[in-house]
Amino acid sequence: MIDKLCDFITNKIKENVEDIDEEKELVIRFGVLLIFGELPKIVLLFIIGFLLGIGWYTLIFFILLCPYRSFTGGFHLKTHLGCMITTTILYIGPILLAKYLNIEQVYIMYILTAIIAIFSIFIITKYAPADTENIPILSKKERKSKKIKAYISLTILLAIIIFGKNNMLSYMLIYGIFLQNLTVLPISYKLTNNKYGYEVYT
Repeated sequence: MIDKLCDFITNKIKENVEDIDEEKELVIRFGVLLIFGELPKIVLLFIIGFLLGIGWYTLIFFILLCPYRSFTGGFHLKTHLGCMITTTILYIGPILLAKYLNIEQVYIMYILTAIIAIFSIFIITKYAPADTENIPILSKKERKSKKIKAYISLTILLAIIIFGKNNMLSYMLIYGIFLQNLTVLPISYKLTNNKYGYEVYT
């Protein structure tokens, strides 16, 4: 339903605007899909968060983790419902885990942070940015730029975990980074019937 609506709006824009080539059409469609496809998922995410009494944590966590997700990439499910469920798990899941699996001992948190840091560096170095067939990253320059930004984003998140004074937030980020890293792995792509875009188009 949403895909048909996005196609309809994109075609209407093409009919009323001159000089829209195939590349511009893809950009327009992606923008329309972002508005009508992604925005409702984000709104629903925050509604669920506030209903569960973790609304402000959801907002803060979304703002902090979103850049890392954007730069590292990951699989996308084929349906909007599947995508909505995955998005909810990736953002609400770590908050609930942090709420109930919040170990007070500081050294445990530092050990987990070190493990996450090593795992994340491996993920970024080997797989990021992990693209999809629908949104392939074919430019070497863009791939390099996103990889560098992923490292920078990771560094900022790790600094917040280590130097922040909110244990709940620290554990949210630890669990969140871990779950996001899983979406980049080849086995996750196979399980969700996804293909890396650069493998399909190069």
